Amino acid sequence: MIRRLLPLLGLLAAACATAPAPGGPPAPPVATPRPPSGPVVVPAPAVPPLPAGAVSLTALPGWEREDHAAALQAYAAGCRPAADPMCERARAAAAQNPSAPRARDWLEVNFAAVEARTPDGAPGRLTAYFAPEYPARRFPDAEFSAPVLPAPPGWRRGDVGPTRAEIEARPAPQALAFMRAEDLFFMQVQGSGYLTFEDGSRARAAYAADNGQRFTGIATPMAERGLLPRNGTSGEAIRSWLAAHRGPRAAEVMALNPRYIYFRMDPDDGGHPAGAAGVPLSARRSIAVDPSYWTYGAPVWIEADAGNLAGARSGYSGLVMALDTGSAIRGPVRADFYMGRGDAAGDEAGTVRHPLRMWRIVPR
Repeated sequence: MIRRLLPLLGLLAAACATAPAPGGPPAPPVATPRPPSGPVVVPAPAVPPLPAGAVSLTALPGWEREDHAAALQAYAAGCRPAADPMCERARAAAAQNPSAPRARDWLEVNFAAVEARTPDGAPGRLTAYFAPEYPARRFPDAEFSAPVLPAPPGWRRGDVGPTRAEIEARPAPQALAFMRAEDLFFMQVQGSGYLTFEDGSRARAAYAADNGQRFTGIATPMAERGLLPRNGTSGEAIRSWLAAHRGPRAAEVMALNPRYIYFRMDPDDGGHPAGAAGVPLSARRSIAVDPSYWTYGAPVWIEADAGNLAGARSGYSGLVMALDTGSAIRGPVRADFYMGRGDAAGDEAGTVRHPLRMWRIVPR
């Protein structure tokens, strides 16, 4: 029995010899491998794949030249959370006032672009509009003889009423103000305007109703009649001709557009008018579109060049918001570019008649 225990005792003695004695020095720490030398590589955030038929924003013509920080701010200001799941995220990103590179990264990671096309594949058309500022009078005189009329009683959208010529041939009860005839005509084309009265008070004439007649531009008929050269039908050229021929001759030309707009008077808050989406327009960041093809509050990329009117800028490109519409804006590649308030905006808006391409900016 003792002989059988001796090997076991020997093993226990060997085990005790390798274990540290209580209170003795600690065992040496176990060495851990060192990380590899060089910079630590942080993986880039995953970029969602492109939707079918879409391209990266980097493929858009003019994307490199865009003010990306301003584009993000415009999107955040004009988007509609109820219809756009990216809207709240964009507003949170814009609230941080990101630099242009950070805004660009945010847009490129979250969006792609799908080109809109006309049925025949031809370019569309870009025009422009503005919020005019005009003098007005409370009472008529020889110069300020055109009445600003309120909506007819009981008017409903879609009603078809008398033409421009028929309305202007009638007495004008309850006029809101009086303007020069050519100024009123242009304010009706633009859809709203700002009025300054003799005493310095100001008001905004806002769209209230229309006569349901189809809009007809007068630029082409004026060129066909030899009243203006074909490449000289800018807004300022048309307005100058109407002012120089104020009276029956100008009234006959303006009557070529049978559409008539009625107004209401609102206070002038010093800002920009609201578009059909109910959101105040941003100068050079808002467009009017055909709502049968576009959703209000949607971001859009426009690219337009080769304008053919005298004095036109070479082109326009950038991210804009679909916030308005107009009776002359029809089709999938048709836009009216909001230039802002006042004479300078009006002078430039009158020279815009450019071939246009448009892209829908869609979430990835």
